[in-house]
Amino acid sequence: MKERVHKDIVIIGAGMAGLTAAMYAGRMNLDTLVLENGIIGGQIANATGIENYPGFISVSGGDLIATLQQQAENFGAVIDEFDSIVKVTLKSSPKIVETEEKIYEADVVIIASGMNRRKLPLPEEKKYAGRGVHYCELCDGHAYDGKIIAVMGGGNAAVDAANFLTKYAKKLYLIHRSQFRADEVSQKRLLANEKVTVMLQTEIKALHGANRLEEVEIFDKTTGETKTLAVDGIFVNIGVEPNTTLFKDELTLSASGRINAGEDCRVGIDGVFAAGDVREKEIRQLTTAASDGTTAALLAEKYIAKLRENI
Repeated sequence: MKERVHKDIVIIGAGMAGLTAAMYAGRMNLDTLVLENGIIGGQIANATGIENYPGFISVSGGDLIATLQQQAENFGAVIDEFDSIVKVTLKSSPKIVETEEKIYEADVVIIASGMNRRKLPLPEEKKYAGRGVHYCELCDGHAYDGKIIAVMGGGNAAVDAANFLTKYAKKLYLIHRSQFRADEVSQKRLLANEKVTVMLQTEIKALHGANRLEEVEIFDKTTGETKTLAVDGIFVNIGVEPNTTLFKDELTLSASGRINAGEDCRVGIDGVFAAGDVREKEIRQLTTAASDGTTAALLAEKYIAKLRENI
């Protein structure tokens, strides 16, 4: 039988929104647990140079997240990366968050689960997943030291991944089906690296290899030419999907799969909040994620205070 543990607040996700919420909750002396089954920091952990976060001329995503994590932990928040959530019950009181090892009873749940990277839409993806096809350069990039690496995508995440992977790559290709969408600073840094070849208006049509990925088949939309490119690994950055599978039976989701919640981060269930990129909203930036985390934690404290008044 799993151990049952009570927490004032359980925060699901340790990205910018989740860690900000944890920092505020811990600072208010609330017993706070953060559950994260991926990389602490989420998508931003891989960013090589952030220049639009207040207070920093430039800071890496890893350094920014490490500082925020330390702040949260200094105020008493506990971050657990290794106990995956299997089920949530949000309409009960207290709320229930069941992990592989424990059952947590929480007065408040803050959902800050962020987004996952979209899978490569090719039938061979499953064959080569983890054997040449990857989605986390921070996790797997080191395995390709001195190798030929491809990055698929043209947005900020893809270009940041490519810039990061140049520290390992003997040769790096960035392949994208249209034009760059990344900011100019990141583009210029990538284009200035002599290891890098950028292939725009180019689609990946197929993957080849015996036991591991060895080649990608590409189609040049400008010339109409199809050819194969020898690569040891490909890192895919073609967009994201909200990480809301756990909540589809508990909450109302938007057409995009995100959680419907207002600027107060309330989802329509007392004591449940959604913060960050998982919340349906027009603007998604680091600053708005931090704002959501702040809002959710401060309103959570007010909710818990009222609960205690009624005891």
